[in-house]
Amino acid sequence: MIAPETASAVAAAVEARVDDRARADVIRETLGNGQCGLLVAGSMDEATAFADEYAPEHLAILAEDDEALLSGVDSAGSVFLGPYTPVAAGDYASGTNHVLPTGGAARVTGGLSVDTFLRASTVQRLDREALADLRETITTLAEAEGLEGHAASVDVRFEE
Repeated sequence: MIAPETASAVAAAVEARVDDRARADVIRETLGNGQCGLLVAGSMDEATAFADEYAPEHLAILAEDDEALLSGVDSAGSVFLGPYTPVAAGDYASGTNHVLPTGGAARVTGGLSVDTFLRASTVQRLDREALADLRETITTLAEAEGLEGHAASVDVRFEE
């Protein structure tokens, strides 16, 4: 587990590099906007749970058991494992997409991919017996939603 001293060392290393950047003013504004910071977790499980709930656009995991930790993360736009996988590699060269979900949207969607441009249709087929088995469920839900026409579209199929 990373100690609070390590977090302080990371903050100091970031601070030491800011003035060397061409966009130092933008970096300083970002670091001071209240949406940037370091969090220290009590355990790797706690850190993983936080990351999954936060659903980051980019998630870097630098730990000996990075792949085991990855298995606990379902919600991240793109994950970068190990010390030699910087976010810039994903943005520019390693083949993943740079268009990623932001603002926690990784909880419900992934990054832009070929699948984004495909349209899927679902197809159903019931026989009379299967519809009869589902009839009460369908009509009850349809009526509860105030959609009696939906209920009637089932019932009419059983009229003589």
